[in-house]
Parts: sequence; structure tokens; C-alpha cells
Amino acid sequence: MKQPQLDLDEFTENGFVIVRGLLDWEKDLQPVVKEYEVLLDSLISQWHDQGLLEPVDAELPFGERLIRSVMQSKQPYDQNFDISLPQAGITEETPMHHGPAVFDLLRSPRLLDAVEQFIGSEIYSNPVQHTRVKFPESKLPNEVRSGLTSRIDWHQDSGVITADADASDILTVWFPITDATTENGCMAVVPGSHRQGVSLHCRSRSALTLHQMSIPSRLMDDGQLVLPMQPGDVLFMHRCTKHSGLPNISDRIRWSFDLRYQTTGQPTGRRWFPGFVARSRSRPETELHDAETWAGLWRDTRRRLAVGSDVSFNRWREGDPLCA
Repeated sequence: MKQPQLDLDEFTENGFVIVRGLLDWEKDLQPVVKEYEVLLDSLISQWHDQGLLEPVDAELPFGERLIRSVMQSKQPYDQNFDISLPQAGITEETPMHHGPAVFDLLRSPRLLDAVEQFIGSEIYSNPVQHTRVKFPESKLPNEVRSGLTSRIDWHQDSGVITADADASDILTVWFPITDATTENGCMAVVPGSHRQGVSLHCRSRSALTLHQMSIPSRLMDDGQLVLPMQPGDVLFMHRCTKHSGLPNISDRIRWSFDLRYQTTGQPTGRRWFPGFVARSRSRPETELHDAETWAGLWRDTRRRLAVGSDVSFNRWREGDPLCA
């Protein structure tokens, strides 16, 4: 397979680069869509059995079925779709999704060939990873509003991991499953902001962003750039690039994955959660190839954290005088 040619100079200068058409719809993305359609069927059946939902036309596209089901049932769906765990309130029943199609996506040769050009051939799948199915804000019930379902404040990925990973070569990899437009909440970045280091992050007081850790407006830069993307396009970002997810003012969902990869052996910034070796040219026997083993690592983590204390990725605390 021929490796994609990336503009690494653009990445060094701006802190991000988009590779158009990197992922293959049939090989990389469509299997994930099918896997999530089965998951949505299960949720709809559950909500119907609980008397929370009238029958929903099974022939409707995924996005329309999800919107109708959630608007009627007002049931949270975000954690059921996510491929990570929350910081607090973890129980042995906390939902999460670690299916084989998602595992294959994380290990896509097309994706890893590109990642290798940024960080080298010893590639670790960092556990900072999320599935975000962003709802139209006009239709989003307050009961299900979260950072995985609505707009995302301006932040840096280094600002939402622990400081021990500040020197780690962590690469953010973001891509849409549906079209990502200015109307439905595509990404926006501040070119060159990665050269400023890690900015202060404070807890948002806005009801629209549900107390996310974000950069105060007084520390934000001009020159913000909106990045519309299509399925197959992939955005690579430096860990200190300032970015946000715009509000979804359309009438359809915006579905995306945000993943992180890093050099194997470095701190991940979320030591509580499991990662895995996705590629190793020097020690290929260390690579993880089994989806069920990956899912088991997350189940074991959930079980351990359910009987322990909450974890905390935030390096700034509530009431920090710098946030006053």
C-alpha cells in the first residue's frame, strides 16, 4: 500500500493538516456505521420495552432514527456509543462500546501509515478516544446534553490530560463519519497556536457547554479557521493546537471520531485507562490484533474503577484563582 504524502511543513507551521480522502468508506467507515446501527437498534428496543418510546420506522437512516428516538424518550445515548469511560460515577454497568469494527478502524493501515509519518513506526493507541454524535441543538433534550452530544468549547488536548504527558508525542486524529459543515458543527482551529504551549483551562459556566474545561475568552486568539470536512478526510493536530467543535445549528447529526496516537512507552496522560500497541516495526509481536482482547482491557478497567475513587484528568481545579 502506497503511503499518503503529507505536508509535514504545514503541520509544523500551523499545528494541523487535513488529508482529504485518506480513509476508505467501504473498508474503514461503513463497517463502523453498520456496527452502530445494531447498537442503536438495541437501544431503541430497550427504550420501547421500558415504555419510553413508540415504534420508530426501522427504514429511516441512522441519524433520523436517533433524533426521533432521543427526542421522544429523552434517554442519554452518548456513553453507549463512546469508546472511553467518563471521569466520575463509573459503575460496572457504565455503558461503553468496543466493537470489532471500531477496533479495526483504530488499526486501519491507511490511518497508521499516515500517523507513522508524524511520530515514527512505534505507534501506541492512546486511550484518549471518543465517538461524538452531535445532536442538532434545537432538538437536543436538556436531559441528554453533554460534551459528546453538543458544542465543544475552545481547548487544547494537552489541557485535558495530566501534566506527566506534556513531553509525550501525542497526535490528535479527528475525522467525520457524516459530512462536517459549518452548519452542523465542524471543527475550528487557531493556526499556529500550538507554539504557545499549554494555556490555562477553566470550567465553563455556560449551560450550553456543561462545565467543560476550556480556554478563557481573554486568552483566545484571532484568526480562527473553520474546517469543513467529508467522510474519508482526516484532520491531524498537534496536542497544543487550540480548537473547538462548533454548535450544530442544522437539523441533522454530525458524527465523528477523535483518536490519539503516540510513541510507544511515553506517558498517555490518562494512566487509568488502557491503550495498546497499534504498530511496531521493531517488535511486531507486541502489536494487538484481537478486538476482544481490547474490549476486555476496557471491561477490566471499568470493573476496577467501579470499586475505587473517581479519576481526574483536569490539572486546574474548581475555584482556581487564575480562573476568577
